[in-house]
Amino acid sequence: MDARGNKAVVVPEVVLSSGKKMPVLGFGTGVVGSPRPAQTLALILLDAIELGYRHFDTAALYGTEEAVGLAITQALERGLIKTRDELFITSKLWCADAHHVLFLRALKSTLQTWKAMEECSRMGLAKSIGVSNYGTKKLSQILDNATIPPAVNQVEMNPSWQQEKLRDFCKEKGIHVTAWSPLGFHGATSWAPKPWIDYAIIKEIAAAKGKSVAQVILRSIIQQGEVSAISRSFNKERMKDNIQIWNSMLGRNGKLDS
Repeated sequence: MDARGNKAVVVPEVVLSSGKKMPVLGFGTGVVGSPRPAQTLALILLDAIELGYRHFDTAALYGTEEAVGLAITQALERGLIKTRDELFITSKLWCADAHHVLFLRALKSTLQTWKAMEECSRMGLAKSIGVSNYGTKKLSQILDNATIPPAVNQVEMNPSWQQEKLRDFCKEKGIHVTAWSPLGFHGATSWAPKPWIDYAIIKEIAAAKGKSVAQVILRSIIQQGEVSAISRSFNKERMKDNIQIWNSMLGRNGKLDS
């Protein structure tokens, strides 16, 4: 509940292969250029918590982990959440740091090689472990050698790049897919498969349902099942719109066709 007495939106959750629950809509903290001062971003994240966001996506590369930590502390102090366990925090290790020898030094700020990540899981330092931007070949290599399989594969996915082959593979293997950059391309136009979707179609759907384009896209991704999404906007009104997507349905399992 926010300062005006409005109830926070309750975001549905998915149960991962680790047995842990993860909200299907996350709040991204990655930014282009230099990150905002930690306390400035923490205040934005507090607004997000008030609205109902319970899944926050960060990384050492983003430079936003400190802000996420501050937001958690202040949310507890303000009574926005009762315990840390109400939040699901995703952090990621940049590939340049992915060396097993460096792991223990970097453990508190990020994760690294899969064997070390499994160790991290067994030590209780991470509730779930996963990968990002892995295709079927790399996933197969991990699955062939892992004692703890990835719970999540976070990849770029949006209306023009729906990752159907990868999603089918992950579903078969019990790996949940999380979409980053769900509202459009992150410079991937050159390698994404054609045909790219005509966004005018999405605008028509949005107008017909009285929703924003962002709301239609986010709902379409999540409604397909076995997929969650990470949205990112530091504008409070857009933050509010992005989380208010549970009171409408799309046809054909939410799929948007070109």
